[in-house]
Amino acid sequence: MTHITVFGASGYAGSHIIEAAAVRGFEVTAVSRGEVAEQIAGVDYVRGSLLSAEDRAKALHGTDAVVVAVSARGDMLGQVRDAIAALAGEAAASGVRLGVIGGAGSLRVAEGGARIVDSGFPEEFKPEALEMADVLDDLRGSHEGLDWFFVSPAGDFGSFNPGEFRGEYRVGGDVLLVDEQGKSDISGADFGVAIVDEIEQPQHRRKRFTVAY
Repeated sequence: MTHITVFGASGYAGSHIIEAAAVRGFEVTAVSRGEVAEQIAGVDYVRGSLLSAEDRAKALHGTDAVVVAVSARGDMLGQVRDAIAALAGEAAASGVRLGVIGGAGSLRVAEGGARIVDSGFPEEFKPEALEMADVLDDLRGSHEGLDWFFVSPAGDFGSFNPGEFRGEYRVGGDVLLVDEQGKSDISGADFGVAIVDEIEQPQHRRKRFTVAY
């Protein structure tokens, strides 16, 4: 049985990844700094922080993959990059696959074009987007012994646009995916399935990919 550990269990992305993994029959450990109000049966919910070396070590023990779905905002702004860098080294030493959920800001507007974060991006969200872009750069420059993937969701992914489960999605690389109407979105449920699919059948080793409808 595949065992995954998810940091950021109480967040939007994290909760959907956990749900999809539980449905798939994975053994799931959900790590969050606070209590998770709505818990899924069969999931092991534990208190912990990405910033804690002790909690990271516990998260890596006995797991096949660890997924970071922690946003670089609020009191975490400026701390996520270093914490993921530390976790990356620890994951490589433990032989555990590392997945990181980033934002759409580091995607390109077109092949060879500018990054979204550099193209009229809302100022209030820039610090978070830039920190996660730095995380991606760090992973790309990491030692080849680290098995990682980085996921940038659709542009309008989030609790403000939950959508409905469709059971389908498209996969792209470094360019924002849009539909025929120019929209870039994906539901939380389908996003969770996309992450679980990647863990169960890896297609993007040491690569970033994006998912959208």
